[in-house]
Amino acid sequence: MVVATGFFDGVHLGHRHVLGRLVQAAHERGDESMVVTFWPHPRNVLQDDARNLRLLTSLPQKKELIESLGVDRVEVLPFTKAFSRLTTEEYFKEYIIGRFGGKAVLIGYDNRVGSDLLTPDEIEKVALGVGLDVIRTDSVSLPGGMVVSSTKIREAVSAGDVESAASMLGYRYSLFGVVVAGNQLGRTIGFPTANMRLYEPLKLLPGNGVYSVEVESLGRHFMGMCNIGTRPTVNAGSDRTVETNIFDFDEDIYGLDLKVTFIRKIREERRFDSMEALKLQLEEDRRICHPRRVGGVSVS
Repeated sequence: MVVATGFFDGVHLGHRHVLGRLVQAAHERGDESMVVTFWPHPRNVLQDDARNLRLLTSLPQKKELIESLGVDRVEVLPFTKAFSRLTTEEYFKEYIIGRFGGKAVLIGYDNRVGSDLLTPDEIEKVALGVGLDVIRTDSVSLPGGMVVSSTKIREAVSAGDVESAASMLGYRYSLFGVVVAGNQLGRTIGFPTANMRLYEPLKLLPGNGVYSVEVESLGRHFMGMCNIGTRPTVNAGSDRTVETNIFDFDEDIYGLDLKVTFIRKIREERRFDSMEALKLQLEEDRRICHPRRVGGVSVS
């Protein structure tokens, strides 16, 4: 078994480089590949600014993305305070070798394993010392030299720059949740919305604003536009909502799954003086998001 360890939030291009090397090395050795990851995030357990932590991927999404890259097994270890106290050597002996039968470990350029906070070079020495083969990987940079990281992607998503986030992830950022009842004000001006409650409460929301999106529901795909924010025109509160107007769609989907994938941000959220002014802006937003749609009808 060839094993890679990490949280892998986002399963971004840097992770994909590591996991591609993992699969390749396992194939060359005639062995299986395994990813050992953790849940919840260590910061949630160690209370290292946990209140502000938001994640790029839920656990099911992370596992699905990892498996889609050809990894044979994904194991999830509960991250607890007791677990966090293991040294690198203890982790390798107890889990990688003892529980999973690992014969080799893959070490990335910024891997951190164990409470002793060793550097990758030091981790390699420990691994070799307990009888594990070691495979090393380098970092991945985008054009311009920027190194891909989960932190940089979170910053881009938080700023509403979903296009930059997609360039670092290797896929478009998405939200997944259930459709819940809203106040139905959008329907009164011709723009009914599907209001989403996320399945993963710690999933990071893109910054407030209006986005061009792709929508998946009932096994079908649609274009749409999504507003994230506090709805200042119709609401005096501060709670953020995710509301999506799905183009060419008029079905009851309350209680059903909804996936919203972000293409680009088209404007900031703002307050309008009247519902009529809001309606006019939404018509313009729809034209920008779906330029082949005229007067509420799709044209070919």
